[in-house]
Amino acid sequence: MASSTAAWAKAQISQPLSSSSSTADFGCFPTSISRKKPQLNKTINNIIHSSAFHSPSLLHFPKQPYQNPIIPREDASVNEKPKTHHLPQWNLLQRAAAMALDMAENVLVSREHQHPLPKTADPRVQISGNFAPVPEQPVKQSLPIIGTIPSCINGVYLRNGANPLFEPVAGHHFFDGDGMVHAVSIDNGNASYACRFTETQRLLQEKELGRPVFPKAIGELHGHSGIARLLLFYARGLFGLVDHKQGTGIANAGLVYFNNRLLAMSEDDLPYQVRITSSGDLETVGRYNFDGQLKSTMIAHPKIDPFSKELFALSYDVVQKPYLKYFRFLPDGRKSPDVEIPLSVPTMTHDFAITENFVVIPDQQVVFKLQEMITGGSPLIYDKNKKSRFGILSKNASDSKDIIWVESPDTFCFHLWNAWEEPESDEVVVIGSCMTPPDSIFNECDESLKSVLSEIRLNLKTGESTRRPIISESEQVNLEAGMVNRNRLGRKTRYAYLAIAEPWPKVSGFAKVDLFTGKIEKHIYGDGRYGGEPFFLPGDVHCESAEDDGYILSFIHDENTWKSELQIVNAMNLQLEASIKLPSRVPYGFHGTFIEAKALVNQA
Repeated sequence: MASSTAAWAKAQISQPLSSSSSTADFGCFPTSISRKKPQLNKTINNIIHSSAFHSPSLLHFPKQPYQNPIIPREDASVNEKPKTHHLPQWNLLQRAAAMALDMAENVLVSREHQHPLPKTADPRVQISGNFAPVPEQPVKQSLPIIGTIPSCINGVYLRNGANPLFEPVAGHHFFDGDGMVHAVSIDNGNASYACRFTETQRLLQEKELGRPVFPKAIGELHGHSGIARLLLFYARGLFGLVDHKQGTGIANAGLVYFNNRLLAMSEDDLPYQVRITSSGDLETVGRYNFDGQLKSTMIAHPKIDPFSKELFALSYDVVQKPYLKYFRFLPDGRKSPDVEIPLSVPTMTHDFAITENFVVIPDQQVVFKLQEMITGGSPLIYDKNKKSRFGILSKNASDSKDIIWVESPDTFCFHLWNAWEEPESDEVVVIGSCMTPPDSIFNECDESLKSVLSEIRLNLKTGESTRRPIISESEQVNLEAGMVNRNRLGRKTRYAYLAIAEPWPKVSGFAKVDLFTGKIEKHIYGDGRYGGEPFFLPGDVHCESAEDDGYILSFIHDENTWKSELQIVNAMNLQLEASIKLPSRVPYGFHGTFIEAKALVNQA
């Protein structure tokens, strides 16, 4: 989640803006601001009712009235005591500086109120309905279950999402929300549920102050007002009113279980370790730098090779070179040296792919340009003059001198579902959802967004590529968010399980797609019922059975009854096996994972 542009804000916060800077990694919208009056000098006691989808490809949200407070009484936890906020003990100079900076921010917000908000930054659009956030929920045991949970499913299903703690005082994109993890624990047919904020340094500081103070990566940092917000935040840091040195990330997008640790990630910070308690609750351990080895951000879509058990990742910087780095971790957590990937401009790199021997790195046409922000625009732009390409690099490379670049004209994939090698034709095959217009996730446009599941073939000898839609034109639907059998990641796979993002941006069901024939089978949730990312859980952890032998797990929300559930669907025949009724609403969110019970025994 979510978070593709947030790395820029962190970089800008850590060093002053200067007119000599030529690149930036943040902000995305035309000048915009919320019309609500700022509440800069008092605690906001009611959490807004808001959240996010889970595929970063949601564009036009349904318009609904934006209310305050938004959380209905039935969503509130009866077991949690009201929270009180204690302001930091500032000295006289700090108090004076805080007052002056608050006054400056009031003026800024007042000026921003004079401009209309685009849909991509309007809280009344971005965090309405079931995109709205929920409060934390402690563990609820013995949940009602319709059907029977398959006996092979024992462990914890977890899903991340954006869940803003405080009401926005300005623009807000649903990617901007604080990270919250929802967890369903399954133990021999019984189920429990809990959801908790990932307690990032950003969240902890804002909770202490009782209001939002960190700039919103996408909703606020655009144009001249975005620069002003960065300067205000940097000034607060200089006076010790906030501390940005311990991280500014929101950890709301990805989840991965590696080296006995559950890591919550966004691209603007280090990962955060979250621990699953014996009761099924969640607690934040803190930022995790792999014992001091990781000194840069890490994107929210690292890949674990199912055979070597290594973890592969990227890190990007939009202020200074190298703009992109590749690295990997051995199963015991030891990190390889960084490999600098040569890019001439900072490019948004949200995802990548692995094969048996290579990493596949996209270098696409959505790039960051700070000068656009200085002239009043968005620093995240679609550069039509740039040529999209993929870099093929050995997994074990110590440098990038042998990287092979293959151009793939006008290709933009926000997510890559899998890739594999076909040595007989000297090709690497990449499976991804190609999106048009490429920047419409971040910048408002009139053209409807399309997400077409595609096969991209990269010839390593000729340097040429081909691209084709996998599904026939007559059956074409927007497919975003999903996966292949993770036990076969990086190897040739036949099936992909992807969210049907229609009516856009809602997910009305999921599709099982035969990548060889283009055949598509659909599981539709029903009228007024929508979900998110379909998570494929193999029925055989040793990968000795059929590729589609397993189950699809997904949170579903009924907009008629305002109730949520976790569905378990047989991946072979798409029949519903079990529905776990949840005690509170689960907003639409981002990406998830499943941790087997036996793996949790060794949790760090």
